[in-house]
Amino acid sequence: MRDCAMSGKILTSTFFLWIAFAGFFLAKTQTVTQEYSRTVILMGSSFSFTAVSEDSTIAYAAMDSGIAEVHRIEQLISSWNPGSETSNINRNAGIQPVVVNQELLQLIQRSKKVSALTQGAFDITFSAAGPLYLFDGKEHELPDSAQVAASVSHIDYMKIETDAEALTVFLPKAEMKIGFGAIGKGYAANRAREKMKQAGISSGIVNAGGDLISWGAAPGATAWEVAIINPVKNNEIFGWLQVNNMAVVTSGNYEKYFTCNGLRYSHIIDPRNGYPAKDIASVTVVCADAELADALATAVFVLGKKGIELINQLNGIECLVIDEAGKTYTSENLQLHFYQKKDKQ
Repeated sequence: MRDCAMSGKILTSTFFLWIAFAGFFLAKTQTVTQEYSRTVILMGSSFSFTAVSEDSTIAYAAMDSGIAEVHRIEQLISSWNPGSETSNINRNAGIQPVVVNQELLQLIQRSKKVSALTQGAFDITFSAAGPLYLFDGKEHELPDSAQVAASVSHIDYMKIETDAEALTVFLPKAEMKIGFGAIGKGYAANRAREKMKQAGISSGIVNAGGDLISWGAAPGATAWEVAIINPVKNNEIFGWLQVNNMAVVTSGNYEKYFTCNGLRYSHIIDPRNGYPAKDIASVTVVCADAELADALATAVFVLGKKGIELINQLNGIECLVIDEAGKTYTSENLQLHFYQKKDKQ
């Protein structure tokens, strides 16, 4: 865990977060509003918490509250934790319904709605295909096509049975599995933000390994500036967005992938065919809800350029798609500031 008073910017694998300091320094007799940050590993990713406050004690207490909330959610939804309710659902697949916390049941129900919206491009039952891939840097071959086909036969969000009155979840086929890798961090970011707001932080950021949710604005500014890394040249800044009270979520192929026959295969699996998605380098989704942005970023990554058509039908949601050739595609109303001229299709 790392604590520090902020003096400029937050950097993660997906985002640079630039902070404007115009008008920051006040008279010595006045209380100075500052940014404080804390970074910790949660849910297998680097979570960065930023709190704007006049009081460092309040700021750090609020961030501790956010961290505790993410840890609680991780214990609830992690399929890697054998004691979680998610693992219990998977163990009882094809056997019996499992009584769960209402919070988890509702997350599953919302996930199914996104699956319907995206016609299965997002599906929490994709986990049935997960064991076929390692993404460990040593992988260079696709799995046997028969194995992939078999796994796809167990992927179907519509088969998840939920009972809101009994608070139960049932996977009717023994081979079915659910996992929240494409929505869980966004949900956790939302919840951490709420805890920090309840603790008295009116402006801040929660960055859940690239699933970023903001509220308020940086000191002396009217918004936060979030810069997006170029996925083709990931040491460069591609462009930036000005946001407040918005989530910015990026899914990319440049951190976890393998190559086969000269093609790069992302860790994002297409639930419709069981193979890793390819051809797209990154997708960034902007909307008010980090959970929804997380799920839609995965879906659009799977859908590719056609995902733009879906986003254009949704109010208050925008996105940026960058393919492996470096071409960019944006939704109709995305307010993106480019650092250099890019082809826009």
